[in-house]
Amino acid sequence: MYRSTPTTATLSRVQAMAGTPSLLQRSAATISARTIATASRAKLNTHRRQQHQQLLPLVRHFSVSHAANNAEETLVEREPRETMEYDVVIVGGGPAGLSAAIRLKQLAAKEDTEINVVVIEKGGEIGAHTLSGACIEVGPLEELFPDWKEQGAPLNQPALEDHMKYLTKNHAIPLPHPPQMNNTGNYIVSLSNVVKWLGEKAEELGVDVFPATAASEIIYNEDGSVRGIATNDAGVDKEFKPKASFTPGMELHGKLTLFAEGCHGSLTKGLIRKLKLRDEGKFQTYGLGIKELWEVDPAKHTPGKIIHTMGYPLDYQTYGGGFIYHMEDNKVSLGLVVGLDYKNPYLSPYKEFQRFKSHPLVSGLLKGGRVLSYGARALVEGGLQSLPKLFFPGGALIGDTAGFMNVPKIKGTHNAMQSGILAADSAYKAIVTEGLGEEGSKPIVLSGYEEAFRNSSIYKELHEVRNIRPSFHTGLGIWGGIMWSGLDSMLIKGRVPFTFQHPHPDHAMMEPAAMHKPIDYPKPDGEITFDILTSVSRTGTDHAENQPVHLRLADKTIEVRENLPVYDGPEQRFCPAGVYEYVDDEAKPGQKRFQINAQNCIHCKTCDIKDPAQNINWTVPEGGNGPQYVDT
Repeated sequence: MYRSTPTTATLSRVQAMAGTPSLLQRSAATISARTIATASRAKLNTHRRQQHQQLLPLVRHFSVSHAANNAEETLVEREPRETMEYDVVIVGGGPAGLSAAIRLKQLAAKEDTEINVVVIEKGGEIGAHTLSGACIEVGPLEELFPDWKEQGAPLNQPALEDHMKYLTKNHAIPLPHPPQMNNTGNYIVSLSNVVKWLGEKAEELGVDVFPATAASEIIYNEDGSVRGIATNDAGVDKEFKPKASFTPGMELHGKLTLFAEGCHGSLTKGLIRKLKLRDEGKFQTYGLGIKELWEVDPAKHTPGKIIHTMGYPLDYQTYGGGFIYHMEDNKVSLGLVVGLDYKNPYLSPYKEFQRFKSHPLVSGLLKGGRVLSYGARALVEGGLQSLPKLFFPGGALIGDTAGFMNVPKIKGTHNAMQSGILAADSAYKAIVTEGLGEEGSKPIVLSGYEEAFRNSSIYKELHEVRNIRPSFHTGLGIWGGIMWSGLDSMLIKGRVPFTFQHPHPDHAMMEPAAMHKPIDYPKPDGEITFDILTSVSRTGTDHAENQPVHLRLADKTIEVRENLPVYDGPEQRFCPAGVYEYVDDEAKPGQKRFQINAQNCIHCKTCDIKDPAQNINWTVPEGGNGPQYVDT
């Protein structure tokens, strides 16, 4: 069987494009070189963490304005791109992508054979763009590494207490704890650190891991099957013209390409449309999770304590809730998730999070402490009925890219990892056991992956809770949805002959501003609550200024022409990073223009999801740009 092996020169070229010191320089991909690379990565991580902590008090205002470019603008002339051949190309270095890569290499090692796997990750390093609560189930981790404790996986704090509270403005009322939210046996973790550890394990097994490498294009064969991906060109200025440092992207071809981009992936959204992977009338629905990590007074810290909340600060028409997780070392992870199907255009998820922290239950815990980091990301909340078809000729969807999050459980990492394992098993069988995918043969179709999914724990738990999230949009209303959720969680457990559907995509749920009153949010106090740019400064976000704006407008006029008069410019409120503004137009006195502060972007994807005109297209900036999350 033909096994393509990338040359050292080619590997160095990809690493040079990434713009970061290589942690993968190995002349013949030897184990000893991988050990050196792992040690170098650890030193770099420590240095970056120390740097980040020193910069925390500083506020960097990233409101640099660029012209909003049309989504169709590209380089006039493209230089030929070099190509690297792999057995499996994995787009995304999160829990799903790394689990798939690790499983493939473990299967090959068990049978003393070879399978070439590459993982590309747009973050500056593995884990840099990973953000979650997070309290995780360890089943899939144990499947990959039964001795994960002995190997030093960063799961240090077992979950010891579970609490559910209904918040009013000044009180916290205890509620019965739903069985799905029982965290016995789970661990409160920094998911970014867990992902970094998985990245190191993948490297040790021989996976080519390329951080700071952004996939910008899907490469298709003439028959419409997926051949691989292309990375974006480096050294392009904001007018889409090559700079002196211009380097064309590379194409990574695979017998299979696994998309593990996370929620609302920039390539996956187009792939689903092009290949019609989601049934007509079926929608994904999303939430926006906003999180901070705090170091609190040791006297207020209870390691292993978990609190979930519902109610305040959200109104009765808005789905969502809060969380407070007590980690190790006097650290507390807390956040608010707001369903992006909310109706009121004046609602600001970021400012709702500030109100959440002002509640006595939360502010009492945080007073006297210090915030260490901030971040936000969109979450897939649609459940079983929103899943697209999982496979297609030449590849498959895994993890949050597909949408395996269990919303009532508020967990998705275990399902993401399990989906990666299932896809890897099917891919290995097709490529190695059955010898499919050779040059000139038909593209591989991973139908076995979807079959494995339907027989898996993922399907079972998503089927059981499938009616809970959409029940809030039935004739039952919000309060009826809460009652149905309790009944379904405690007693019915999905055993009904019907499935509720999501009525509309999130952007279509927003109502005109004339139907709502502006929300009077309190000013930040600088101790517990903060302005948005202070929070963005805690993400480590950076984008090279002179590069194409990665937030593309299909129509440059529609925001001012429609979104501003109809919805009062909701972009400036739904973005949790201050990317979008309506400012006075110097060229047209008395009018406004739409300004994109692309350097602020923390890659949460909310704008692509919630823009009522669906005019904003989130694309990848140069690899390595974006947030540099630490311990999130």
